[in-house]
Amino acid sequence: MATIVSKRLRKTDIEKRMTIPSKSLNCFPALSGNEHMVDFDVRDECGSVWKFRIYTRKSNNKYRKPVLTKGWRQFVCRKELSIDDKVEFYMDKQQADGSVVYRVTVQKAVKVFGAVFAHKPFS
Repeated sequence: MATIVSKRLRKTDIEKRMTIPSKSLNCFPALSGNEHMVDFDVRDECGSVWKFRIYTRKSNNKYRKPVLTKGWRQFVCRKELSIDDKVEFYMDKQQADGSVVYRVTVQKAVKVFGAVFAHKPFS
């Protein structure tokens, strides 16, 4: 399983949408033609499937600024994510049919006197 994105969440990631590094965009489902968004499924560590949307700027700008929109806030609320928690997205290629399965894991921040001390897996 290859890690696509490993990110410590910030305020905007929690309250609105999660920004994705542009260099990781090619690991997610491809945008077709002139499309600037694509929906895809992601399985979490509990086996639940989440439907997310990657959205980029409409123009063919060099800096597309990909973000996760649709489904992301529901995921944040259900997992009770907060600033400094960590999420990781993985791409897992299936051997038989060549399809790709996406996975996400959550690690909750362990804070001591307001500073992040460690991250523990979501349970």
